[in-house]
Amino acid sequence: MSRKKSSLAALTLGAIGIVYGDIGTSVLYALKVVFESGHVPLTPDNVYGILSMVFWTISVIVSLKYVTLILRADNNGEGGLIAMLALATNAVNDKPGLRRWLLAVGIFGTAIFYGDGVITPAISVLSAVEGLELLSPAFHDYIMPIALVVIFGLFYVQKNGTAGIGRFFGPICALWFVTIAVLGIPHIWAHPEVLGAVSPHHALRFIFQHPGTTFVLLGALVLCVTGAEALYADLGHFGKKPIRMAWFALVMPALLINYFGQGALLIYTPEAVTNPFYLMAPKWALVPLVLLATAATVIASQALLSAAFSVTKQAIQMGYLPRMQIRHTSVHETGQIYIPAVNWSLFAAIVIAVVLFKNSTNLASAYGIAVTTDMLITTVLTFFVIRYTWKLPLVLCIAATGIFFVVDLMFFASNALKFVEGGWFPVLIGVIMFTIMMTWKQGRALLNQKLRADAIDLPSFLEAVFVSPPARVEGTAVFLTAEVGVVPNALLHNLKHNKVLHDQNLFVTVHNHEVPWIGLDKRLVIESLGHNCWQVVIHYGFKNDPDVPKALQQMRTRGCELETMTTSYFLSRDVVVPTIGGGMMPWREKLFAQMHHNAGGAADFLNLPNNSVVELGSKIEI
Repeated sequence: MSRKKSSLAALTLGAIGIVYGDIGTSVLYALKVVFESGHVPLTPDNVYGILSMVFWTISVIVSLKYVTLILRADNNGEGGLIAMLALATNAVNDKPGLRRWLLAVGIFGTAIFYGDGVITPAISVLSAVEGLELLSPAFHDYIMPIALVVIFGLFYVQKNGTAGIGRFFGPICALWFVTIAVLGIPHIWAHPEVLGAVSPHHALRFIFQHPGTTFVLLGALVLCVTGAEALYADLGHFGKKPIRMAWFALVMPALLINYFGQGALLIYTPEAVTNPFYLMAPKWALVPLVLLATAATVIASQALLSAAFSVTKQAIQMGYLPRMQIRHTSVHETGQIYIPAVNWSLFAAIVIAVVLFKNSTNLASAYGIAVTTDMLITTVLTFFVIRYTWKLPLVLCIAATGIFFVVDLMFFASNALKFVEGGWFPVLIGVIMFTIMMTWKQGRALLNQKLRADAIDLPSFLEAVFVSPPARVEGTAVFLTAEVGVVPNALLHNLKHNKVLHDQNLFVTVHNHEVPWIGLDKRLVIESLGHNCWQVVIHYGFKNDPDVPKALQQMRTRGCELETMTTSYFLSRDVVVPTIGGGMMPWREKLFAQMHHNAGGAADFLNLPNNSVVELGSKIEI
């Protein structure tokens, strides 16, 4: 029993560090942006109204929607938009039109996540470092360079993994939440009447008195719930109970205490509106508070970076992105990966964002669209899960998701007003990623269609070859092919140029499925083709780590011994030539051809030994 409690405590502490880093640092800028916008006069009634809206926004969106409802929609214990997408699309397999529409919507949500991945580190680190200006205005010109150095350091250490420093994330973030609560308590103690803002009548009064202003302010209020998607995305790492315990026991109380403390400060010290978070602290505490805030924002950014790597890997396995070099940074944790192309692309985009927007207030204008888009898409997908997977009555499904849909839609519409002011930036990133992902998916479908049209039946081909067999050489040849039962181009080229066939030949196809995990007992499907030739299909879920050599070790029980030194892996390196009228717009055909040309990392992605991979191929027109 004590061991179980210890495990729960450790998971809860880990959830505090990884899951809640983003939402935990929102106190740095959320209220500041609301009142600095100039839309709301700084009066006690308005402060009460805004605090009430913050309280109910956090309660409805985070506590009710994500913690209570969304966490229940797990896909074999896994969460996140891709896991939800797999659940929703599998639930409507008998409705192909609806399934295609849901796939497009879900993939767009995944694509725009990268926009969020650019804005979050930029605004979080900038807002933390901006506290130095309160020590001396002379720091103003150094804010941006310091923030860029911190961000560069974060991205530079990714190649080493987070196994060494990850154990400190939970304690540091726990200290952060305790600290922000301690900052708020004295101000609430001095002016306890501010707690009256919990009553929803303050929010309703503000809404009825300022309906237009309220709609505009929703774009700033959403800042207090940024990071809510992480609750669901990290479900597989920690489980429901630790995430819920961390939220209700520490994170939510600390956030609300700090927000109400800022509100009390603003009521009685209106000039603190320039930076209410840091001005809650005594001057002697500013430097350690800035350091702690910077550490918390770096951890929040790290969690988002890890999520970006994970989402990219899942998108690759589902066929929406080309293979990339994936490095595992831990021998114990399979989820700890590093993708250089994603890492430095995000860094370049973040640098552009910091230089372009210059400070956290301007970045707030760019923030929100990506977050609210994902929130809205999650709500839509949830409806199809609870309706078609859980088989709940239609009226109950509409009631369960309808309120959240209206709330999310209002926040999305408000943030859409900020499109010209900076919201275009994450949307542009999302549109670019969506175009790339859909082009790759459609291009691969057209390429496979072309290959199938020209394909030669593998069993018939082998039967013809062994009528007058070529010379057999020692060792095992593993031919990786996208289609089961067809002759891979690499085999044709090997026979044509080398005029030999290995003693053992494996024709291996890797199938990725829209479920998180596939166990070892279902990993291989093997069919003997005679003459020491086998057709092998390897099955992976989108959370499994593809490892072809390890999977093929199960062949030992089927009479096929694979020795590392005598096994050669053959990959088809086909050159795609775009043709007019091939099924996509000409510019998308050229984009796919270029992506196909640049696609690499198959040896790393499938864990193949680089020194035994031979790439053979030919030109293919699509």
